[in-house]
Amino acid sequence: MLNSVLIGFLGLGGTEVIVILVIVLLLFGGKKIPELMKGLGKGIKDFKDASKGTDGENSTTATPEKKD
Repeated sequence: MLNSVLIGFLGLGGTEVIVILVIVLLLFGGKKIPELMKGLGKGIKDFKDASKGTDGENSTTATPEKKD
């Protein structure tokens, strides 16, 4: 699926994707890539929350409690 998205969106084939991944691995190393992906995922989540207007702590709308 990722390959079909890259082919359609960026016009990249399988060989180009593999070359890019090898270059990224050489530049950042195996230990740094998970940290980069975690940061990227958090950034995307924050962006989506901000575009929805939520604060990120509670993405569902809370109902106010009734006082008896």
